Amino acid sequence: MRLRAACVQLNTRQDTAAAVRTAGELVRKAAAEGARLIALPETWAYKGGHAGIAASAEALDGPNNAALAELAAGLGVYVLAGSIYEPSPVAGRVYNTSALFGPDGELLAAYRKIHLFDVVAGTVAYRESDDVAAGADVVTAAVDGVTVGLSVCYDLRFPELYRSLALRGAEILLVPSAFTAYTGAAHWEILLRARAVENGCFVVAPAQVGEHLPGRDCWGHSMIVDPWGIVLAELGEGEGVCVADLDLGRLAEVRAQIPPLDNRRPDAYTL
Repeated sequence: MRLRAACVQLNTRQDTAAAVRTAGELVRKAAAEGARLIALPETWAYKGGHAGIAASAEALDGPNNAALAELAAGLGVYVLAGSIYEPSPVAGRVYNTSALFGPDGELLAAYRKIHLFDVVAGTVAYRESDDVAAGADVVTAAVDGVTVGLSVCYDLRFPELYRSLALRGAEILLVPSAFTAYTGAAHWEILLRARAVENGCFVVAPAQVGEHLPGRDCWGHSMIVDPWGIVLAELGEGEGVCVADLDLGRLAEVRAQIPPLDNRRPDAYTL
């Protein structure tokens, strides 16, 4: 079985209407290239500073995600709405939530980012937890009978999550991101390939690219990686689409050669 997947790379800023238009154009382009699973990056509809985060928050079926759900139904494809800001019950904070829509436009799964980006990257300090409440649920879904595992950006540095997804049957790991240019240059490809190899999974990682606020740049380099760690498709700088065929038979071959899930020793350690 083969599943054609696509990453949509965006330079989202504070103009949500422009982001929705560009995303729609690129989703259509990916579908025209035969993609069945089309993934957008983290904060695909709005990417801005503290003041605009709460104001841009919307329900999972709000107008921005609804535009993607309508596209999914119209094109007959699966669309991963990388993430939006979603209202949460925590006062003053929102969720950073990824949503997967099916070819009928229905919501198949929602994942709220577990690991929040509280770091110093180069000379810039980030405190995602000032605005965002952490999720707590590990989420998988089915795409044409193939199990996909959901995650968002900084999650990539926590292999426990991806092993949990693999143990729940995930064959494709979805990693919508907005990696900083500073950390991305050093770690993005290494981490994506590591998560693929150590779990025997495909990885589909759409990314934000370029400056979104003064002094805050995203790395881009959206990437699709196979279970052997081979990069099947990659974008560099600029907005666009990259597409690759995921050969699920290849996944079975790799897992037969090196079975990381079967050779675990849970009696000797905890996840």
